[in-house]
Amino acid sequence: MKKKFTVADFQIWKAEGKKINMFALYDYTFARLCDQSDIPLILVGDSMGMAVYGHPGTVPVTVDQIIMHSQAVVRGAPNTFIVGDMPFASYNVSREQAITNANRIFKEGGVDCIKLEGGVEMADKIEAIVRAGIPVMGHLGLTPQTAAALGGFKTQGKSLDAIKKLVADARAVEAAGAVATLVECVPNRASEVMAKAVNIPLIGVGGGPACHGFGQGYLDMLCMSDMKPKFVKVYGDFGSQIITIFNQFYKDCSDGTYPAPENCYKLDIDFKDEDVL
Repeated sequence: MKKKFTVADFQIWKAEGKKINMFALYDYTFARLCDQSDIPLILVGDSMGMAVYGHPGTVPVTVDQIIMHSQAVVRGAPNTFIVGDMPFASYNVSREQAITNANRIFKEGGVDCIKLEGGVEMADKIEAIVRAGIPVMGHLGLTPQTAAALGGFKTQGKSLDAIKKLVADARAVEAAGAVATLVECVPNRASEVMAKAVNIPLIGVGGGPACHGFGQGYLDMLCMSDMKPKFVKVYGDFGSQIITIFNQFYKDCSDGTYPAPENCYKLDIDFKDEDVL
């Protein structure tokens, strides 16, 4: 059984050069499997909006959905550090709203940390949540909740001004008290200067090798989703395998191969039909 990662380990692992790797997943079954792996972190991400619910983006996801999926993941992975996402419109109105919803996700969801998107503009919300006693992970670069304002799901930090903004955001997130920040869809050169600007670890989701850890969505890496971002490495085409299995089941049912005797329950008594009809 692996030793559970803690908030203190963000700095310890960074200092030791150990990669703080993370999967985004949303259910008990895969959380149970992840708990038996070496992966130290799970993100219950609002990417469930696309991966689980079929939405075109993350905006429709609710606090109640994050809590429900977090509860399932926590039950499946008691030895893994769980990060619960704060969905769109759950923290951007006020510090009070941010604390209220962070409290719910932390307490009802049972997570170890919460994550929210935004840098300088959201630093006051991060600080308020940290002061309320809840660990926070930041999220910079491509922020899917506000992708429309960024011109879509596009790489961020491609100009000098954009890189300066990322550095300012990283510094603001750190100053506000975040334990780490996710960096999504950012060129490695930009991640390098971000890493030099702050002491907290950067977890890259398409952030390049300069980051202190890396994350992927498990459905993407198993080829079980429609999303195919450049940063995803596919480790097996389980999607095709599942379709093959489904079709084999259909065939077995259709030609009478299933259910076979070994798939049927036996009765220890004997009777005639007329005894019950």
